[in-house]
Amino acid sequence: MKPYLKIAESTMPDGTHYSLHKHDGKIYLKYNGYELMSTALTFSEQQLADLGCQDLLEGKASRPAHPRVLIGGLGLGFTLKRTLELIGSPATVDVAELMPPLIEWNRTHLVEFNGPLLEDPRTVIIQGDLFDIVSKKKPGYYDALLLDIDNTPDDLITKGNARLYSPGFLEKLRHVITPQGCIAYWLSEPAPKFKKLLIKAGFSVEEFASKTHERAKRSRHCLLLARRKS
Repeated sequence: MKPYLKIAESTMPDGTHYSLHKHDGKIYLKYNGYELMSTALTFSEQQLADLGCQDLLEGKASRPAHPRVLIGGLGLGFTLKRTLELIGSPATVDVAELMPPLIEWNRTHLVEFNGPLLEDPRTVIIQGDLFDIVSKKKPGYYDALLLDIDNTPDDLITKGNARLYSPGFLEKLRHVITPQGCIAYWLSEPAPKFKKLLIKAGFSVEEFASKTHERAKRSRHCLLLARRKS
């Protein structure tokens, strides 16, 4: 059996430890020793972009002249890659990523899987907290938000992320998208309480089951598509 080779690691100020491993030609990102994501299972991350960008497809009549998308959580880059494939040009894709080393790993270790995504002229990397980034944007700034931050609102990657699911922040999200815009959430599993919270915050919400792999027999993850109610 081929061993897992640790190729990078970093510890956040709050003590959260991330490590990057290579095994059998694939990359694995671990969080406090637990596998968080990998280049082996990327279907749901790409489907997040499919869902959130469906109104922004290149050549579609409803596409804004210059769509603006915000991706919350760079991860291993697969949502960003799919978004850039879908929306064409001109466009701007802001990527909010809290962890600086993960940005660097996408520029180095992950280039062989996704190419130089961060060097694409449409990509704007914003290192920082999603809460602060959204709070500084004017109303109606984004056409779509693609958010893949935590497993669920009850299973947070960092304790500070709890405010991303507060009624006050959901109100900020509702205003930062255009009237025709949307917010797509990736969740590791269904979160009915959060779905109800989105509805209470003034969104109409659709729920979709998502597979870890295109050929998987069962759906494991959950995608939520939230739109502003008129």
